[in-house]
Amino acid sequence: MRIDLNADLGEGDGDWRLEPPADDALLDLVSSANVATGFHGGDAATMAATCAAAAARGVAVGAHPSYDDRAGFGRRALDVPPDVLRAQVAYQVGALVAVARGTGARVTHVKPHGALYNAVVHDDVQARAVVEAVAAVEPGLAVLGLPGSRVLARAAEAGLVPVVEAFVDRGYTARGTLVPRTQPGALVTDPEQAAERAVRMAVEGVVVAVDGTVLPLRAASLCVHSDTPGAVALATAVRRALLDAGLAVRPFVDLDAGATAAPGPRA
Repeated sequence: MRIDLNADLGEGDGDWRLEPPADDALLDLVSSANVATGFHGGDAATMAATCAAAAARGVAVGAHPSYDDRAGFGRRALDVPPDVLRAQVAYQVGALVAVARGTGARVTHVKPHGALYNAVVHDDVQARAVVEAVAAVEPGLAVLGLPGSRVLARAAEAGLVPVVEAFVDRGYTARGTLVPRTQPGALVTDPEQAAERAVRMAVEGVVVAVDGTVLPLRAASLCVHSDTPGAVALATAVRRALLDAGLAVRPFVDLDAGATAAPGPRA
C-alpha cells in the first residue's frame, strides 16, 4: 500500500511570508511538491530553488497555478474569461516546466491553487480552460482535484491522468467540499487529529465532515498546506502515522520511468 503526501510550496515571498519558511522542512517529509508559479506567490528564483531542492530529495514536482491575484494570495474568486484563464494557466505551467528542466527536475503534475482549485470543482467552463492549457503545454501531466471535480472529468477526457486529492488540514462540508476559510472548522491544526484523519483517508477511504457526516473519500494524494499554522508538526505527525499504518509514502508518479503511475482508486 502506498500514498502520496503533498504540500504547496514556494509561496512565501509576499506579505504572507512564513517566518521561518517551512519549505525545506516540509520537503523532507512529503513525496510531492506543488510549486507556486508566480501569480499568487513565488518568482523565478524561488521556483528554481524549490525544484532543485525537491529533485535532490526524490520529491515529485508539480505546477501550482492560480488566478492572477498576488494581493489576495489567489484565494479570491475571480470571474476570468476562459480564453484569458487558458492563457494564464499555460503561461504558469510552461514557466515551471522550463525552470524545472534547468534544475534537472521534471514537472509531473498540476494542482490549481486556492480559489481556482475550488472553482474547477463545479465550474465546467473554467475546468475546461485549465485542462486545455495543461494539455497544450505538456500532455503527459497529471491533474489533482477533489473527488467528482469537473476538472478531473475534463482531464480524463483530454487523456491526462486525474488524481483524487484529500486535505488532512482542511475541514469538509457534508457535500464533500472544503469548508470556506472564513467559516469555523475550516482548518485542522492539531497534529494528532490530522494524523488520524490521514490514516482514515488512506486506509478506510473516509473523512468525517464538520457536521459529523462520514463521507467516502478514496484519494491517491493527501495535502498539508505550508501556510497552515504548525504545518511542519502536522506533516511530521501525518507521515509517521501513515508509515505506522503500513503505508509507503511515495509520489503517485514513477519518477524513474518518467511515466505517470496509476493514481489508485478514486471516489
